Amino acid sequence: MATDATRKFTKSDLLPVPQPPTFHPQILVTPAHDGLHFWQFMVAGSIAGSIEHMSMFPIDTIKTRMQVLSSCPIKSAGIRQALGSILQTEGIAGLYRGIGAMGLGAGPAHAVYFSAYEVFKKYFSGGNPNNAVAHAAAGVCATVASDAVFTPMDMVKQRLQLSNSPYKGVMDCVKRVLREEGIRAFYASYRTTVLMNAPFTAVHFTTYEAAKRGLSEISPESANDETLIVHATAGAAAGALAAAVTTPLDVVKTQLQCQGVCGCDRFRNGSISDVIGTIVKKDGYRGLLRGWMPRMLFHSPAAAICWSTYEAGKSFFQQLNVVADDDDHGSSSKLIR
Repeated sequence: MATDATRKFTKSDLLPVPQPPTFHPQILVTPAHDGLHFWQFMVAGSIAGSIEHMSMFPIDTIKTRMQVLSSCPIKSAGIRQALGSILQTEGIAGLYRGIGAMGLGAGPAHAVYFSAYEVFKKYFSGGNPNNAVAHAAAGVCATVASDAVFTPMDMVKQRLQLSNSPYKGVMDCVKRVLREEGIRAFYASYRTTVLMNAPFTAVHFTTYEAAKRGLSEISPESANDETLIVHATAGAAAGALAAAVTTPLDVVKTQLQCQGVCGCDRFRNGSISDVIGTIVKKDGYRGLLRGWMPRMLFHSPAAAICWSTYEAGKSFFQQLNVVADDDDHGSSSKLIR
């Protein structure tokens, strides 16, 4: 009896219960946007900004000299005369005075600039890559953040760029300004800088995205693989247009950052209207357009360099992430087997 019962239970007609596969949990950090992590946007932006400003620094020096009234031997608004005056009195070294301050400020500021832009673009666009308003709004938010980082070093840079600048170098300028004028002097132009860069960035990013999209449509076969020439051309157009629109505020910014140095005027309250009034009184309304040509000559190639470098950096990191993901999936498959 016991034997029959045993046989009955041993030859069960029930299907075997499948065992769950071995589970190997993995913690994956998903890229935030465009297949990149946040820190990768920062690195790509930092490299792009540094290359842009360092390569175009001599033109920036000419622009600064032309925008400062009553400060230096340069009275003409011509680029050739300004360049000749600098080379004659100071040599080639005069074109690069203050580049150390630019090197210290450009990298961190552009890391903040591009990473903030990508974050806000993703947030505002709602998944629509053709949303021009989102691009403009993201650019404005990015510039408010980056200008807080860049403005102090920009002030130091412009004071060192002046002819007969009383400062020996970056650290000497920082120490003397802190001692003689206080920390507020480093941010005297911050409000003007933001008011200038907000429309500059809005025009810049909107034009860049639109131009890049338009150029890709002209050559549909390269739409999925955007070429260097597309980024450079779109960046150049965006930089030139944005620079032309915001030149008057750039003149005001230069005046505020250089006030009291090398014979530059010192303003009572540092308001934009006060500075504009002084400029118009001394040089007429054309004074508000001083340096517009070198400013466009700076921003057009600078933007082309910056955007092409930035997009190349993004492409590098995207490929790096794809390889890393493939390696992770391969390791997972081996573990499961």
